[in-house]
Amino acid sequence: MQMSTRGRKRLIQREGCVLKAYKDSVGVLTIGVGHTSAAGNPPVMPGMTITAEEAEEIFSRDLVRFEGHINEAVKVPLAQNEFDALVSIDFNVGPKFKDSTCIRRLNAGDRAGAAEAILLWDKPPEIRSRR
Repeated sequence: MQMSTRGRKRLIQREGCVLKAYKDSVGVLTIGVGHTSAAGNPPVMPGMTITAEEAEEIFSRDLVRFEGHINEAVKVPLAQNEFDALVSIDFNVGPKFKDSTCIRRLNAGDRAGAAEAILLWDKPPEIRSRR
């Protein structure tokens, strides 16, 4: 599966798009739509700037990676909105999400328990509203 256009728009709204490198709430250098060096190229450097077009290109590349995490980890059929939500969370918390209680519960057929487990990802406090 791939993230829908609606899902992409919502993720961009939540993450924002900043064209100059900045430190996020936990001190990680970030640029564009939530891009960090941990997500791959380009590495984010202090003082770095990019264009809106570059931000879109980087975001699209990053998104493929996070879609892949969810496609590999989830073994049950998903509705598009469920897939979009899971990719959004993985984008935000990183690849460790694929081994989470949420994914284990989802794969066991416990959708309610999986939704509840999403709320366990509550640090830093700034991200709680995204759950």
